[in-house]
Amino acid sequence: MPEDLSPASLLLELIRIPSVSSLPNRPLVDFIRSVLQPRGWHLRELPYTDAAGSEKLNIIAIPPAQPADKFSVDLAFVCHTDTVPYDAGWSEATNPEIRDGQIHGSGACDVKGFLACLLAAFAPIPADRNASTMALVFTAEEEIGCVGARKLIDADLLRARHLVIGEPTSLRPARAGKGYGLANIRVRGKQAHSAFPAQGRSAIYNAARLIVKIEQFSDSLKHSAGNQTSGLFDPPYTTLNVGTIHGGTAKNVVSGECCFLLEWRSLPGEPAGTIPDRLEKIMDEIRHKDPEFTCETQVIRQQPGFHTSETSPLLRRWIEVAGLDSIGVPFGTEAPLLGKIAQDVIVVGPGDMRTAHSERECVPVAELERCVGYLRGLFLGIQ
Repeated sequence: MPEDLSPASLLLELIRIPSVSSLPNRPLVDFIRSVLQPRGWHLRELPYTDAAGSEKLNIIAIPPAQPADKFSVDLAFVCHTDTVPYDAGWSEATNPEIRDGQIHGSGACDVKGFLACLLAAFAPIPADRNASTMALVFTAEEEIGCVGARKLIDADLLRARHLVIGEPTSLRPARAGKGYGLANIRVRGKQAHSAFPAQGRSAIYNAARLIVKIEQFSDSLKHSAGNQTSGLFDPPYTTLNVGTIHGGTAKNVVSGECCFLLEWRSLPGEPAGTIPDRLEKIMDEIRHKDPEFTCETQVIRQQPGFHTSETSPLLRRWIEVAGLDSIGVPFGTEAPLLGKIAQDVIVVGPGDMRTAHSERECVPVAELERCVGYLRGLFLGIQ
């Protein structure tokens, strides 16, 4: 059982535990257990096996003074346990260092910093100091599609009046988040020897034409009217990105197929089919001029955004405690999924997401310490 419950000390230990999404998260769950269980917390494990056969665990922790089987609470805090893969040459990935007042390492801000703050804030505090009830919830595989959160929803155990989801926001409460979409675009051509290009049709050239049209559409969104939440985001509009592209078989073969992944991050409230429908119209425009253009779209993910009212009691309490204005977050979170089990939801945590998923990932120690105080203040004052 760790004796030093300062958030910095806990975070250093958490970073030393590799927890990439592809790995079993049991070692990290065991660390959480080693902090909470000796202090009387009730832990409920919700295990499942991932697609590769690895054990994964969601876990719900209930304070000592509450019934162990009561999962309907006033306030729940949710934190995912996995990180994205990191470069093998990054020496600090699982060997964290403190430099210039910041802790560097994989997951430092996304999102082990928040996890450390939860443990530091609540492990030693008896829940009977307040009339409110609470739960700490730790999920698996957030980074690869919120898989654990979906399993948690399917289990139908947890209900919360107020829900706080940990992500790095520099402690500013996010009351809105963009949605996320992903599609695989497959453009077909006809293979031929590159010395005789007229005998074939280049799928790569065709894909390039389509991508240029998508880029033009993406640029046009910068000037769209937006909606009531757009001012919370930077940038304040729906964005698109072509992340990967693959095509062709050899340098001297006209390519017969080219595939690319298109992702979009849409403003809250935007209908789910908006981008796929617009994509089909772009393809139809190309087909109208070129009937032999062949392309297929497979939508892989469509996750809506979320939006919490600015009058939300949870949001107002955090602003009161922290003195920081609300924002929107352009990155994906578990809020759209888990918000279904709560009356209101915010996303908040220490660190800046712009350092995450890279060798620059870090979190200020001072923010960790402030976060612990804000979490306690939120719990002790929420109604």
